[in-house]
Amino acid sequence: MTSAASSNDQDIAALAKGGRTNILGFVLRLAARIPFLILGTRYYGPEALGRFAIAVLAVEFVAQLATLGLRRGLAEILSREEKPPAQIVADAMLVGMIASAIGAALLIAVPQIMFPNSAINGFDRFLPIVIFAIVATDIALAALAYRFDIASAVRARAVVEPWTISIMAGLFALPLMPFYSLRDGLIISYILSMLAAMLTAFWPLFKSYGLPWGWRPKPATLVMVARRNMPLAAADAAEWGSRRLDLFILGLFATPAIAGIYYTAQQIASLPQKLKTSFDPILSPVITANLKQKNYGAIARQVGQVGFWIIAAQTAIALALGIPGEAVMGLFGPEFVGGTGAVVFLLAAEVAAATAVVSEAALVYMARHRNLLISLFTLGLQVVLSLILIHAVDWVGIKAESRGLAQAAAVAMALMLSLGIGSLIKARLLSRLLGESISIWRWALVWAVAAATIVGIAATYIPEWAELTIGIPAILAVYAFIIWTRGFGEDDRVLFRKQEKNSAEEKPEAAA
Repeated sequence: MTSAASSNDQDIAALAKGGRTNILGFVLRLAARIPFLILGTRYYGPEALGRFAIAVLAVEFVAQLATLGLRRGLAEILSREEKPPAQIVADAMLVGMIASAIGAALLIAVPQIMFPNSAINGFDRFLPIVIFAIVATDIALAALAYRFDIASAVRARAVVEPWTISIMAGLFALPLMPFYSLRDGLIISYILSMLAAMLTAFWPLFKSYGLPWGWRPKPATLVMVARRNMPLAAADAAEWGSRRLDLFILGLFATPAIAGIYYTAQQIASLPQKLKTSFDPILSPVITANLKQKNYGAIARQVGQVGFWIIAAQTAIALALGIPGEAVMGLFGPEFVGGTGAVVFLLAAEVAAATAVVSEAALVYMARHRNLLISLFTLGLQVVLSLILIHAVDWVGIKAESRGLAQAAAVAMALMLSLGIGSLIKARLLSRLLGESISIWRWALVWAVAAATIVGIAATYIPEWAELTIGIPAILAVYAFIIWTRGFGEDDRVLFRKQEKNSAEEKPEAAA
């Protein structure tokens, strides 16, 4: 019993270490993402930004499929296979590159998939080459996360990638080089940022795993890896699609400029999503190790613990960015203020989805087919609700000049509702499979939200510059004080304490 308790403590310590690193990564990503959005909105304009967003949506969807679920599935393969780890990673890379080649060839041959409502110009056709970099980076970071190296993911995804795209978008906005047009600036910047992130991920991968000496590609192994991960790949694509389908649906009904405004709102709301999904790699090896030992109580505890951390952090971010939403969107230009309603619903959607994400971290190993069916149901529900709410905008007689922005808020509301329902279903399924209750919700969240909301509403009555510089920190401070004093126990406070090396560094060997 003492050994099990010690193992649980080590798992929580490892999760806490990853959590601290991810919080730092979130702050760094926030600092880098805002310059890109300001450049994209003010120098390139909402129409160019909307066109870029829809093209990136198509490319990243294909990249999600080409990853074949290995972002989370690689941990299970590494824990089961007896081959040298470097050779397993090489197998995964080769499978991913073959799938990437198929996807990139399709998009290059039919670029209208990326640009459905505009002509193909300049560097547009070559955007799909970035799929190789996205897939390779995801697999490399998943391999590093198996050994509890989350810092490399922070460097690649929260520092190098967003700062590269911000800096390059700024440079390409200047009329310095004659071989491209302003229209190509965002696409070239995006490709360079993904290549930079890949190189940043590969260096620690080689240091940690080394070269795959003696490795030979085995077609049977590659087919097995691909087939086994198909349900996981489909679940990842469904979860990813739920965050992009809203933009695609909106693009069918609204102008590219409205799509550009919605994309900006999406980028703001996706910041807490990065905080949430970055727990996936660190949860996977912990859960797979406990599944091997049938330690279901520990899994329920870890899912509940991380779920509370994520919901607490995401709620804070949603309040800090949502209450002063008009001031936040106003940073990108007056025409973007109308996207405030979409921002609020999108931020609420991230909070609603948190329970599904942590539950899915275990479900992908325990009930991957049922998890996939629930994900597909959630996606279908989102489509139905989006269409109903978009048509409701016409039924209530909203003026033509406001219709597009109202439709943007409608698809965001549909996302929030569908993700909330999906979260409840996945949490109930996991609890039943484990035979344990999963405790994520705590009443301290209600008191913290109420107090922070009062402070936030008061801040909306002061000038916008003060609302952003004083109001947002005040919202966060009040919320954090109540969560710390009323919501956090000793197990939660480990998130903010440095651990002894043996708690977080010995665990990888145990898992391996």
